[in-house]
Amino acid sequence: MARAVTDVTQLIGLTPIVQLNRMAEEGSADVCVKLERFNPSGSVKDRAAFSLIQAAEREGLIKPGDTVIEPTSGNTGIGLAMTAAAKGYNMILIMPDNMSAERIKLLKAYGADVVLTPAAERMPGAIRKAEELRAGIPGSFIPNQFENRANPDIHRSTTALEIMDQCEGRLDAFVATAGTGGTITGTGETLKSLIPGLHVAVVEPMGSPVLSGGQPGPHKLVGTSPGFVPAILNTSVYDEIIQASDEDALSTMRDLARKEGILVGPSSGASVWAAMQVAKRLGTGKRVICIAPDTGERYLSMDIF
Repeated sequence: MARAVTDVTQLIGLTPIVQLNRMAEEGSADVCVKLERFNPSGSVKDRAAFSLIQAAEREGLIKPGDTVIEPTSGNTGIGLAMTAAAKGYNMILIMPDNMSAERIKLLKAYGADVVLTPAAERMPGAIRKAEELRAGIPGSFIPNQFENRANPDIHRSTTALEIMDQCEGRLDAFVATAGTGGTITGTGETLKSLIPGLHVAVVEPMGSPVLSGGQPGPHKLVGTSPGFVPAILNTSVYDEIIQASDEDALSTMRDLARKEGILVGPSSGASVWAAMQVAKRLGTGKRVICIAPDTGERYLSMDIF
């Protein structure tokens, strides 16, 4: 039995991987899903949130009692709110007003103040509001998840190495969605350096194909496609872009719950759907790993199950 930890942030990482069984298709490669819902606040963004705060502390930019401000579509905010509570920071989070009720309630449960911006302005609107708030709060700090190298760095040192250990180095393709780009960049770069010939695919919403050079638009893959190409995203790390429709993602999300007993959110549905497309091309005897970023429990109010 593992020993007790002294800080909840010490529970971040070492998330499990499960292979699909009832959803597996004959003639396809094995599809394995890394379940980031097992992080303490329920998503992959716990990793980046902790890394952002830790880097700021190391550089002397913040100290307990200071105010941290961040624009977020939800999961990074929840991870930051958890980390701020554990470390003694004030937290203000700015997010578009079309985020699920569960996300907003979770943020407030951790003691964070939540400021909502018009959904039509997407993440750029939330970013502008964060800058406005920082200007009026002396000593406040914006981690800036879209540009801060601490975001992909944590995936180089944790996520990628966990996958290597859990898969014993046997991996033919890696699939992940992109929001900030931290997960696909850090994990993809490291895995490619360790596994020659590894195929990396990034998933984006069909309704907002910004990575493909299209225009941002509305979609239901919460936490993906902020409406611009983030500065930290290494666009050369992936070998292909797979566009997932809302229905691709949501139907796969429902199948995961009802056929595999895995309750995850829409971005996870998109990731698994895309991984299954890659698996069909690779064929038997191969293995595809994809990231399931969060839990489905924070989407129940959206009536998509």
